Amino acid sequence: MDAELEARLHRAWATLIPRADEIADSITALLEYNDPTWFERADPALRADVVHNTREHVRRGLRTLAAQDDPEHRPADVWRETGRRRARQGISMELVLNAYTLGTRVMWEALLELDRAELGLDDHLLLIAGQRLWHALDVQNAVLIDSHRRESARLARRDLQRQQGLLDRLADGSAEPELADEAAAALGIAPGEPVACVVAPFDTLEEPLRSPEDRLERAGRVSFWHVRGGAQFALVPMEGCTGEELAALLRPAAAGRVGIALSAEGVSGFAGAYQLAARAAQTLPRGRIEVVQVSERLPELLLTASPDVSALLAEETVAPLLGLGRHQSEVLLATLATLVRCNGSPTKAAEELYCHRNTVLYRLKQIEGLTGRDLRDPRDRLLLALGLLAIGHTEGGR
Repeated sequence: MDAELEARLHRAWATLIPRADEIADSITALLEYNDPTWFERADPALRADVVHNTREHVRRGLRTLAAQDDPEHRPADVWRETGRRRARQGISMELVLNAYTLGTRVMWEALLELDRAELGLDDHLLLIAGQRLWHALDVQNAVLIDSHRRESARLARRDLQRQQGLLDRLADGSAEPELADEAAAALGIAPGEPVACVVAPFDTLEEPLRSPEDRLERAGRVSFWHVRGGAQFALVPMEGCTGEELAALLRPAAAGRVGIALSAEGVSGFAGAYQLAARAAQTLPRGRIEVVQVSERLPELLLTASPDVSALLAEETVAPLLGLGRHQSEVLLATLATLVRCNGSPTKAAEELYCHRNTVLYRLKQIEGLTGRDLRDPRDRLLLALGLLAIGHTEGGR
């Protein structure tokens, strides 16, 4: 355009500068009309910030369109700072972009309400003004999206680092008296709310649990995950959920050994739950894909807590069976495991092993003769069961 036409446009926009606050307040009123719920929930300080920020944007926007802007304060800097501030305030990018689009429309309508004849605004000039105004919106949106995303990502990293730091301190059993309250507040957990600890050791390079947080989220459960000491672990609030339900949710995601322990006293007992869940997972053989609760592995936990006692128990019970030939040893150990599971009943054991009762009786005599234990004696039967656990033999066979 030539200078004369350019000057007409600048004068038209300059005419609106005294009405900047009025235009801005009409934009805010429309925003509140379109989304009353958000404005009702927003605190007074945030609402006041929106009013002030809208006025500043309209004022600077009109000055820029009127060629009266301050070269030391670029509009892009305002848009960039707004994107960052809105991200910090937790306002979604969608709401911010909607506000800018609405504001642009209101400014355009204000221009159309002017006395066009007096200002020399013909259709050609209005077309150019509209093109420039909506092009400016595209630039504003690009700057806002970039700054909002960058700040949101930075905040997410900061929150994740803080969350993982808290999880580390909770798992370590930090003695800081205010830690439980700090963790409960940061993680959004009610004081004393029961929590669970999930621990899954990395036995291979593959993750022992595949996207467990997504699976839990789909079931309406929040979870906080971290990796430390060669294991994946999580804190899971358990309000309205049982250990069995949590285990059932995680089983489809399991690709390795997983242990679960509950803390009825909330985050203050998380360190103990972490140790128990880790030990429960470690009682499973490497390579096993299974999710277990601590309550399901109590005998194994007792044995692994004292390796010396475990070794002595095996020596005093099932060691003679291990000294036989491989085939005979496997047969007698499988028979013993089945007899223990059947409370020493040869008839029930024969049904499970798909063999004749006399065969089981013959093997039973061999077992009792080699071990010196009587399977009819409850104490001896318990010792033999623990002996099998001590050597890692828990499954019956034929």
